[in-house]
Amino acid sequence: MYPAELVKPMREDLTKVGFEELQTVEAVEAALAKEGTTLVVVNSVCGCAAANARPGASISITNDKKPDHLVTVFAGVDREATDKARAFMVPFPPSSPSIALFKDGELVHMLERHHIEGRPAEVIAENLADAYNEFC
Repeated sequence: MYPAELVKPMREDLTKVGFEELQTVEAVEAALAKEGTTLVVVNSVCGCAAANARPGASISITNDKKPDHLVTVFAGVDREATDKARAFMVPFPPSSPSIALFKDGELVHMLERHHIEGRPAEVIAENLADAYNEFC
């Protein structure tokens, strides 16, 4: 576990732009049971989350079409919630950070760490915007 004061600003990178934090299994289940589209960001303390994933996700929601629901879990902090979110992302292996788009509870688009690491936030945002344009 990471100290709360360390991860607070990392959590806020997403919550300040409208993402809801899911910290329990029940919260994840409820979020992914909702109708419509749901973007799930598996947040992390790593550099590629800070430089690429969180900014990319934030930029992506400025697209005309965007998910109905924005949620996040924090790997290494909210373990049970993160494990539950990852269970919905099968067949993809656990990856932090990662970003998944669901439509009516079904996984329709996935960005794993290797799609995020080393790529500018704008490229990640464009990838997500393309998915929003198709599924939202």
